[in-house]
Amino acid sequence: MNDEIELSLPIANVGRMMKKILPPSAKISREAKERMQQCASEFICFVTGEAAHRCHKENRKTVNGDDICWALSSLGFDNYSETMLRYLENFREFERERANQNNKVNNNCSEEKDEEISYGDNNTTSMPSFDFGILERGGTSLAN
Repeated sequence: MNDEIELSLPIANVGRMMKKILPPSAKISREAKERMQQCASEFICFVTGEAAHRCHKENRKTVNGDDICWALSSLGFDNYSETMLRYLENFREFERERANQNNKVNNNCSEEKDEEISYGDNNTTSMPSFDFGILERGGTSLAN
């Protein structure tokens, strides 16, 4: 039994990425997809290993995006590093905006709950009910 765990990208994803770059009429063999899968997986392991080595030297247990960008740069992949840094900044901005939106929604929900509790003179905990009339076909109201 092999002790080494095989980690690789899904072949369908690799094929999809390859198709995006090539002309629409190009055909990609299964062997080509497998070879690219092996190369991409090896590249990811190579960069991640460098980032993990840095974390180990700094007595940290978690590899983060900044470590990956540093590893790309230190291994000579500066173009990838710059692109990844831009992506990482955009991702973090997106996460901040999403967190702010969630906070606004949560604050609005708690404000509505506060309003629910303060409604009515008889200490009810729900908003007042509204009586909606039902219209007949002729347009006259059937109010209770």
